[in-house]
Amino acid sequence: MGLEPMNRVMIDRRWLPLNALRAFEAVARHGSFTAAATALQISQSALSRHVIALEGMLNTQLFERKPHALTLTGAGQHLLPTVTKAFDRIEYALDEIRQGPAPTLRTLRVQFPASFAVQLAAPLLRDFRRLSPQVEINLVSPYAIGPPSNDVDIAIVYSRPTITERVSDLLWPVRMGLVCHPDVAARHAGQDLAAFVAANELIHMRIDTMPRHHFWIQFKRQANLGAVNVERGLVFDTELLAVQYALSGEGLALVDLDLFRTHLDQGRLVAPFDVTLDDGFGYYLVTDSEALGDPAIALFRSWLIERFAPAASPQSGAAPA
Repeated sequence: MGLEPMNRVMIDRRWLPLNALRAFEAVARHGSFTAAATALQISQSALSRHVIALEGMLNTQLFERKPHALTLTGAGQHLLPTVTKAFDRIEYALDEIRQGPAPTLRTLRVQFPASFAVQLAAPLLRDFRRLSPQVEINLVSPYAIGPPSNDVDIAIVYSRPTITERVSDLLWPVRMGLVCHPDVAARHAGQDLAAFVAANELIHMRIDTMPRHHFWIQFKRQANLGAVNVERGLVFDTELLAVQYALSGEGLALVDLDLFRTHLDQGRLVAPFDVTLDDGFGYYLVTDSEALGDPAIALFRSWLIERFAPAASPQSGAAPA
């Protein structure tokens, strides 16, 4: 039976139930009142009182309590990411102060996809630090492709357009092309696209929630490759690993031509066919809406958006639009 509705009253910061929020976050993280109480080193009864008090203040349940099961309600799922991020930021700020003089602004935790980080992180962060030396950067680069971690301040993600509560800015749309080592292209010179693909090993990049051979299947349809089998070959977690394998002298990869432009310009890779795939993916700058008031986050966000504006050149560390 649900709790009765109450008049909508804004919560005053002076009365934020910090202990109750900490208890809620621990229970959600551990999936158990017992484990959360142990982690926080308080009694289970005290922990339960905190969570019940928070639910009473919000006038809604945060957990579905079933025998041998504890799950978040919709309200709990809505609250958890914000509470986790807030506690993470407090923890990082306190650690920074304890380890040395307090920074003039603060350290940003920034997430880049692995392939993006390897290709562009050095020039991007170097130039930003020259302009804004008061802002420190902690870079996180997970190998898996997916949404940003809860503990980062700002992230670049490889994704299709999605509607979320976060603010999302398109840096550039991905244009994928077939690339290979020059020796591979030379060995099969004169073949048409279908014969070329059929004669070589294929290199795939894995995307969560999509078939293992997604990009090659889309490429086959767009290029009208007929009966050519594209559901074969090696599958890698990142575009970077796919490119590294192609650089070894074997296989055909579908990669972002703009991101790996340097390899093409310097002849380490070639694109033997002028056929590209636009599957709706792009690199997006993702920020929590409530974080836009943070001066350091706002500064880094506006600088990145300007850096990747259509007028920016790939030589300066930005991919063209």
